[in-house]
Amino acid sequence: MRISYNWLKQFIKIDWNSEDTSSLLTDLGLEVEGVDKFESLKGGLEGIVVGHVLTCEKHPDADKLKITTVDLGDGKEPVQIVCGAPNIAAGQKVPVATIGTKLYDKEGNAFEIKKGKIRGQESFGMICAEDELGLGEGHDGIMILNEDLKPGTLGKDVFDVETDEVFEIGLTPNRADAMSHFGVARDLKAGLALKDKIIELITPSVSNFKVDKRTLKVDVSVEDDKLAPRYCGVTISDITVKPSPSWLQNRLKAIGLTPKNNIVDVTNYVLHELGQPLHAFDANKIKGNKVIIKTVEAGTKFTTLDDVERTLDAEDLMICHADGPMCIAGVFGGKDSGVNENTTAIFLESAYFNPVSVRKTAKRHALNTDASFRFERGIDPTITSYALKRAALLIQEVAGGEITSDIVDIYPKKIEDFQVFLNFEKVTKVIGEELPKEIIKKILVSLDIKVTNVTEAGLGLVIPSYRVDVQREIDVIEEILRVYGYNNIKFTEKLNATIANSSRTEEYKVQNIVANQLCSLGFNEMMANSLTTPNYIKLSENLKEEFNVIMLNPLSNDLSAMRQSMLFSGLEAISFNINRKRGDLKLFEFGKTYHNLPSGYEENKHLTLFVTGNRTEENWVQTQQKSDFFLFKGYINSILSRVGLDSKISSLPVENDIFSEGISLAIGKEVIVEFGTVKKSFLKHFDIKQEVLYADINWGKIQKYVSNKIKFTDIPKYPEVRRDLALLLNNATTFEEVYKIAKQTEKKLLKDINLFDVYQGKNLPEGKKSYAVSFIIQDENKTLNDKEIEKIMSKLQTNFENQLGASLR
Repeated sequence: MRISYNWLKQFIKIDWNSEDTSSLLTDLGLEVEGVDKFESLKGGLEGIVVGHVLTCEKHPDADKLKITTVDLGDGKEPVQIVCGAPNIAAGQKVPVATIGTKLYDKEGNAFEIKKGKIRGQESFGMICAEDELGLGEGHDGIMILNEDLKPGTLGKDVFDVETDEVFEIGLTPNRADAMSHFGVARDLKAGLALKDKIIELITPSVSNFKVDKRTLKVDVSVEDDKLAPRYCGVTISDITVKPSPSWLQNRLKAIGLTPKNNIVDVTNYVLHELGQPLHAFDANKIKGNKVIIKTVEAGTKFTTLDDVERTLDAEDLMICHADGPMCIAGVFGGKDSGVNENTTAIFLESAYFNPVSVRKTAKRHALNTDASFRFERGIDPTITSYALKRAALLIQEVAGGEITSDIVDIYPKKIEDFQVFLNFEKVTKVIGEELPKEIIKKILVSLDIKVTNVTEAGLGLVIPSYRVDVQREIDVIEEILRVYGYNNIKFTEKLNATIANSSRTEEYKVQNIVANQLCSLGFNEMMANSLTTPNYIKLSENLKEEFNVIMLNPLSNDLSAMRQSMLFSGLEAISFNINRKRGDLKLFEFGKTYHNLPSGYEENKHLTLFVTGNRTEENWVQTQQKSDFFLFKGYINSILSRVGLDSKISSLPVENDIFSEGISLAIGKEVIVEFGTVKKSFLKHFDIKQEVLYADINWGKIQKYVSNKIKFTDIPKYPEVRRDLALLLNNATTFEEVYKIAKQTEKKLLKDINLFDVYQGKNLPEGKKSYAVSFIIQDENKTLNDKEIEKIMSKLQTNFENQLGASLR
């Protein structure tokens, strides 16, 4: 939110510099994020002075140029300036850009006036035209100023250039009361009062408001006073729509608004002045001379000011005339009822609309206007009529015209102020320091909070209805602390701490162990948004549209559903990094998926892993190697081993359609891990052109099998023995089958089995391959002899021959 300091000073007479005022506003909770300088003319006409042309002669070497001598009023000798304007003449008072002055073109680019030679004649400045100073479009000749002006008079004094300082305030959503210059001034007054600077708040007078004649009456009907608790309107006739005067344009430009015309500019001015949104309808376009505030039939088409046809909802509150809607109440005007250059009479609206209704309508139509921003947070219902009078008087000032109707004010049920009892003991307990009771009262009074009852225990308070964020005792305490100043609260040097005994401690202990292990393997943890686009489910047949958990009030269409799979958010992150030249990635994420199942809503926790690109960074010691399926499988096995589940795991074919090749790992019949290579069709959707390996570990199921008991065994005293076999096998045989047969053959002494070479090619029978497998054998109670070892190896060989049809090479 942008606040003009000059505008603010119209409400509160303060002589502080902008830095001190910024500091106080920030202490009051209106954090000033920056202060910008505003100039109604770029450069502020610095270096421009009034010059008196003493002589004017033809240039000896150019027909269209003239040599002038100009008195700049600085007490020095007149300067020579070469000028090409056809209307230059001796005796004129003209604007002169002196040496070093910066002028700006229409795009805001600066050029500096320097001493130079034009066709051999020296020139010490430039006599300016309108467009060169930014004062107009004229370039037919130089500007001729009033003869009464003295040479040396500054240009910014002649043309009344306005300079201003503009505060950029990071307003929190709860502070609806401060969404205007008046609201900020009100807060500033409270802050100054605590510093014993009692300054009166000045409000614009509307005492001159009067009905000139009653010739244009517009009837108003409110069909639902819950959606429109208060509605005011008045007609103004015989107006002239034209550009606003410079003072009004400068006020709007300072806060970043582009002036439109005098009527629209006044409504915007009052909006930012008092915080009350207004809307002006062309009175001649109100059919039946009647305004009806109501909802319309769902599906009704309505074209707004931005020339977009919108489909209305049955809950959208509309401002209508006899033949249909004119405006989306509190949000956006209609194309066919707005003010234009041909408008001669208006119906001016000032209202208080239900905040929830406005918020839903604005979100439904993806509209965010200055009016809806204020209505949906809650404006002041007590100033509706006052703001209408203020705007009407300003319109008469800048557009002429007469007030041609009484004010219609439909307010069937007054919105009451809030009543709260403030306990002094509670104030001390929350703030952590006992504030003097007189200070508390002083702060409350400065915030327009009335003290109706005083006891030893506390205060009975009446809080203005515009303070929608202050309805409870704790809210009042927050207001006291905000104005008193957080920085003024003393802190002790003692630090108290407690340790919570949470039932989730063990789960997070295991999670941290696994996370640390993954980090040691070179992984980086990521955290993606649980909100995603519902369109992703169309990529996989395993995901069902009816299982989507849809947001009722989404921030955007791309964030309108809770994710059913963690794959897509990971691919988004990979695509983002690849596009920024970071293609070697190892990522993991602990997160949840969400489903709307027939049995009810369900959320499940997962651990997902993503690997893509090269194994290590490029270096001269070793050649680059791509991360592959078997490396990825090793990462997953290391996780399962770390949590003590590796011995319980069996492999199954993967049934998920996201993998081109993959494996499921299960405990019994319950699948706990799915991993593999992501299909290219999925990668293409995210514009990823390199292989991506993905694992989905069901963390909730993992937790059921993780044991917190740690078993210790002594390091064996006796040596282990290694024996190798080169097995000739069918191509369809897997190492897993070899592994299982070996384990079943010798459960006690066989400690490890490893595949260290695979060969397929010439010199082997067709349909065969060679596995080189090592076997580690060890007895923890004695040293094995050759006879015992050979017996074990013989059993292994026999079982491989019988069950797999293997033979030794």
